Amino acid sequence: MKKTSLDWDKLRVFGVVAELKSLTAAGKRLGESTPTVSRKIDELEKMLGCGLFNRTTKGVELTEAGREVQRRTRAMSDSANDIINTVSDLDLEGTGSLRFSGQDGVASHWLARLIPQFQDERPGVDLDFQIADRDADLAAGDADLSITFSEPRQRDILSIRLGVLHYMFFATMDYLDGRTAPASLYDLQGHDVLIHDAYSYQIENWSSRAVDLKKAIRFKLQTNSGTVLREICAAGGGIAVMPSYVVELDPRLVALDLQEVAPIQFWLTYTPRMQRLSHGRQFIDWTRKQFSNEKSPWFQDTFVHPNQFDKYARRDR
Repeated sequence: MKKTSLDWDKLRVFGVVAELKSLTAAGKRLGESTPTVSRKIDELEKMLGCGLFNRTTKGVELTEAGREVQRRTRAMSDSANDIINTVSDLDLEGTGSLRFSGQDGVASHWLARLIPQFQDERPGVDLDFQIADRDADLAAGDADLSITFSEPRQRDILSIRLGVLHYMFFATMDYLDGRTAPASLYDLQGHDVLIHDAYSYQIENWSSRAVDLKKAIRFKLQTNSGTVLREICAAGGGIAVMPSYVVELDPRLVALDLQEVAPIQFWLTYTPRMQRLSHGRQFIDWTRKQFSNEKSPWFQDTFVHPNQFDKYARRDR
């Protein structure tokens, strides 16, 4: 039997088709036409002397031979990536670059103000700190690390649960002056209530209290910016739904005597390469500490009302 060298490009195409179970979807991801993808699969099957897929009305399904080829191509891909990562990881201890991504909120308001501490401790690390309107796809190379509000399910993406954000109500003393402070969610009717777009869209997934809130009141203002939300509230523009930690960031704000609206978990996600790199591990450990109970009370599982601390308690009570 004549020996034939395998075509790496055709194996790459096979891997995408096997993952997506569709020639058309694979073509879109690869930037190739469906007929071109189909031709490469046909040529690979001819080269191997066996069928790799069964065509169905819903797409394609792997044959037994196809599943074996998929297993081996994954192993080959992992080995190739190990070569790249092992060589690139031969950096100087504690130096290198990191690409971090997070959404508007805890990344931009809580973590960003602490970054100079990390830079002072690790002067050899260059950080690219990006704020995006969606979770970064680490598997696709969008970033090396990211703060997300859902636990990752992708293969080979690691994560650490950082804590819980507790959403509650804030206002200013100027706004409350001459008004009756709400004692329940239903007392918010008639008040100017402010909210972030992302919170508004997520309310149905939060809790029964949050759903009741949406039914009971009309939001005076919605914005896609956490900074805008905080500034309008701090200027006396109304009562805003924000995470409990903002009381530590802005002395103009006072926490209302209401329970939290919703607890939302969040994670630090990162690639295996970051776990191997010394400066990657340093950033992971440092970030985890910024949300620890020892560092701050705002991110623990149990809601802690700011009024439990004298310096954050309202003085008019």
